[in-house]
Amino acid sequence: MRKTAMTLLAALFVGPLHAQDAPRGIAVPFTVSGGVLVSERGRAADPDAQRVIPGFRAVFYPSLKIDSKWFVYSDIQVQSKPFFYYDAFYPKNEVSTRVQQLFLGYSWMGEESSIEFKAGKLPSAFGSFPLRYDDTVNPLLDQPFGYGYIVKLRPDQLPCGVSDLVHQQTYPLYMEHYCGGSTAERRGMVPVTLDGLPGAEVSGSWQKIDARFQATNSSPSNPQSLRSKSQNVQWTAGTGYTIRQGFRIGISGFRGPFLESDVRELLDPGTNERDFPAVGIGTDVQWGRGRWSAIAEWQRVEFNYPGFEKPPAVSSGFLELKATLNPRFYTAFRGGYESRGRVEDDSGDVAEHFLPNRQAWEVALGYRVNHFQTIKVGYEWMKTSGVAGTRDNVFGIQFVTSIRAFSKAF
Repeated sequence: MRKTAMTLLAALFVGPLHAQDAPRGIAVPFTVSGGVLVSERGRAADPDAQRVIPGFRAVFYPSLKIDSKWFVYSDIQVQSKPFFYYDAFYPKNEVSTRVQQLFLGYSWMGEESSIEFKAGKLPSAFGSFPLRYDDTVNPLLDQPFGYGYIVKLRPDQLPCGVSDLVHQQTYPLYMEHYCGGSTAERRGMVPVTLDGLPGAEVSGSWQKIDARFQATNSSPSNPQSLRSKSQNVQWTAGTGYTIRQGFRIGISGFRGPFLESDVRELLDPGTNERDFPAVGIGTDVQWGRGRWSAIAEWQRVEFNYPGFEKPPAVSSGFLELKATLNPRFYTAFRGGYESRGRVEDDSGDVAEHFLPNRQAWEVALGYRVNHFQTIKVGYEWMKTSGVAGTRDNVFGIQFVTSIRAFSKAF
């Protein structure tokens, strides 16, 4: 199904041009979402934070078809914050614009095989959810833990030991490690980014097997721009096997430095950031038949800080189910967890969990107004170890409009 998802993404921007048998052309599909969140998540950091939060998100996908094999693709996002459920933890109203993807691609397809090459700013090749980031593809309103929720670890500072990591839970927003590094305020890291990474990727398929290999300038856990002083070459790879139509299993992994140049002078002589990588491993299963579909994913990301016998690692997983009730209505469910595992530093200090574990259960009902518009209504229950009450629960409404493409053939 990963191969199928890649084919659908390609069809999104070249499909209308093929319909005209045009060798070249441009297309600009886009998705605009407006919504409201109702939650008290922000009051942990600001007791006066508003409970009802309106927001919007617009994503444009301009593309250029150069000929039958070469193309240029981009993804430009304009978003208010808070918009996503996890944004509600940070009660700051702002609007941001960023280029999420921009790459040159080459694609060849045969009867039983295909190959594709891309270079530029690319989505991470790790996992399966980056292909479902669009609000029209995601049947729910929130994102899974591993792709959207910040872990209180900093790549620009060094923690002194286990007690340093455990102390981070006392900070509602920004955090600080105490053994040196940057002096700027910072929130932490998302285990796997949904933003683009500068790099190159080759992918292909043969019969029921698909595979991909990606080299980028920075880690999926800590993306860097091409102007950053903290760039280091990374690799990400994945493969999958389609057991039968609609049933695919896959694995993926990545490895590379995640620390930034701010800590370079603090490392032991003879070592550098490349000696302390972030390592991710994951597996996913996708299944669909008739009106039912299911996706399950598990991942583990380890952050190898100096001074640790057993470094901090974050494991997360989710199960997502969707049922089409009739041509207009569907319902969906996602249950997920995040575990912050056992840590041990060089002094022998140990903690079973360096930060509290948490779980989330989300349900949503979707109504397709027409081929272009969908209304989603959902509720999420979140439980964090040691935290009582319903403060972290969220009720959300989202209205999504998707225009397949404005296209012009040359």
